Amino acid sequence: MVEIELDGKKVEVPPGSMVMHAAEKAGVYVPHFCYHKKLSIAANCRMCLVDVEKAPKPMPACATPVTMGMVVRTKSEKAIKAQKAVMEFLLINHPLDCPICDQGGECQLQDLAVGYGGTHSRYEEEKRIVFHKNVGPLISMEEMSRCIHCTRCVRFGQEIAGVMELGMSHRGEHSEIETFVGQTVDSELSGNMIDLCPVGALTSKPFRYAARTWELSRRKSISPHDSTGANLVVQVKGDRVLRVVPLENEAVNECWIADRDRFSYEALNGPDRLTQPMIKQGGEWRTVGWPTALEYVANGLKGVREQHGAGAIGLLASPHATVEELALARALMAGLGSPNLDHRLRAAAFDHAAPAGQARWLGLPIADLSTLERVFVVGSNLRKDHPLFAQRIRQAARKGAQVSALVAGAVDWAMPVHRVLTAPAADWVAALAGVAAAVAEAKGVAVPAGAEGVAVDDAARAVAQSLLGGERKAVLLGNAAAHHARAASLLALAQWVAEQTGARWGYLTEAANTVGAQLVGVLPGEGGLDAQRMLGGALKAAVLLGVEPGADTAGDGAALADAELVVTLSPFKTNLDISDVLLPVAPFTETSGSFVNAEGRLQSFQAVVKPLGETRPGWKVLRVLGNLLGLPGFEQTSSQEVLAQALPGVAHGEFVPAERLNNRVTVSGIDLTPAAGEPCVAAIYQLDALVRRAPALQATADGRAARAAAEGVCA
Repeated sequence: MVEIELDGKKVEVPPGSMVMHAAEKAGVYVPHFCYHKKLSIAANCRMCLVDVEKAPKPMPACATPVTMGMVVRTKSEKAIKAQKAVMEFLLINHPLDCPICDQGGECQLQDLAVGYGGTHSRYEEEKRIVFHKNVGPLISMEEMSRCIHCTRCVRFGQEIAGVMELGMSHRGEHSEIETFVGQTVDSELSGNMIDLCPVGALTSKPFRYAARTWELSRRKSISPHDSTGANLVVQVKGDRVLRVVPLENEAVNECWIADRDRFSYEALNGPDRLTQPMIKQGGEWRTVGWPTALEYVANGLKGVREQHGAGAIGLLASPHATVEELALARALMAGLGSPNLDHRLRAAAFDHAAPAGQARWLGLPIADLSTLERVFVVGSNLRKDHPLFAQRIRQAARKGAQVSALVAGAVDWAMPVHRVLTAPAADWVAALAGVAAAVAEAKGVAVPAGAEGVAVDDAARAVAQSLLGGERKAVLLGNAAAHHARAASLLALAQWVAEQTGARWGYLTEAANTVGAQLVGVLPGEGGLDAQRMLGGALKAAVLLGVEPGADTAGDGAALADAELVVTLSPFKTNLDISDVLLPVAPFTETSGSFVNAEGRLQSFQAVVKPLGETRPGWKVLRVLGNLLGLPGFEQTSSQEVLAQALPGVAHGEFVPAERLNNRVTVSGIDLTPAAGEPCVAAIYQLDALVRRAPALQATADGRAARAAAEGVCA
């Protein structure tokens, strides 16, 4: 450790640290703009000038390495004078438009100008003007005259997002931050540039002019999209969500969120919201009260059970539903006597589930992804399926980790990739078996049963050699591997390769509550139907909890139209062609609940706004429905009570017990038969009902490409 004196106090920091790091450790604030703890040091703004003893002039704290015995003063006359001089230069060309600036009230320049700015300007020449740029539907660059060239946005693209979409052109007062050449900003993490911008140069285009920052209430929540479980601050004005920004949690999402976490809130205020229960009568939809709708559903389910038996009733649940909703959904089916329930909506095979009461999971803490030395990803478009996981693995790759992949097409994960095995999805088992054979060849052991005689090529050997090196390593199965027709064989091979190479293995897991759905048992009981068979028309009554057949499922669900009763619980007017009843249940911002993320961490949240119209929390709707059906176990009065029964002893932020997280699988032999059909995987902005209804996300390059692909035309 290196000891320095900072403002009269002794501070110890590791060798190679900067004065800024010592100041942070000592709790001393040094004004700055370009410095950010997650980005490389640029020393652009010079606002952090400090007085270093024996140095001839003030030194930038962010770029001055500590030395033993160094004496630093951050508040001496010399330091303050230098900081005020820098502030004067920064304000020379800055437009004085705070009263109309969207960043007003949360602007670092505005804040520091109060303490370090002068009462008047000595600059009398005309200020420069920088013309606005159109960089897409998410980020507004309408006011680039405000830019102070800190280059945080540029460095974020290079280092965190992996795509340098912004850069600085020209020199001196002609310098501009812009895209090259005239391109849009299309990174799936691009919205973080808005948070990083210390002035009002980059702002949120959907939020622009919607409210002043001091008018907003700030409330904590959890992302309902992918399996990261990103921590959010939802900003509200008058019971309307107007903005979503990250809540820092170093163990989960650090200080970043994906664009779908940030901008999907638009759907909450959209025209598709269902605000009253509706019943279809004579082919026409009409609104009714809650008692009428719930009695209609209860009587319908009773009628189907009496006429066709409980086995004719089934429930399909979204893995984006909360633990509480899923637990009561399972209790509802158990009370009715039906074993037909499932959350694996996009799966083609159902023979690789964890034992009852356990769950397939990531296999390691999310934070450990950043420290891996070897990674082998099977069947995932990592950057689009799990943007924040990709970001962590990108940091590992920047530090020298070898990342390998088995995918069906070209890989653009915006990071260095050691070796890519490219094969049609139908042949993934054979390709992964080739890696297993290469590992067996290198170690002199027998290959897994069923994989004998598999050819080993140079690419497979390269992946095997990579996994045999290093200490911290993982074999990770993506969404396409989980939904694959040979998912059991892929998991068995991944387990074998991981065990032979000393790696950890697991699933990246698709949705916010994929792990939670398994833990509370939203899976077919003995003799029960899986999602594919329920969608195929085997039911007389179907309950759809947050599910939109076709968009959320591998099949289109058209056969459900032949059922006698289809009940949809959703925040949106959807499934109009197949449903008989629509029940408006609350999205994540209007209900309390919990998700279990990929690493097995339970995270609970509260409603941030009142339910819209007659919308009700999903757990309450299911509880009342259980009461009307006369079922036992539906006496809960709060979501916390439901959670305590579903996952006893697990509190917010804690991991579920280790014995309930299980990736181990036993198969009699590897099935090398090519699988028919492609795995069903949702595009980044088609994952769930919220992102599909967010206009800004659908206007992005990824959103347009997904719609074009669905329509069978070129983007």
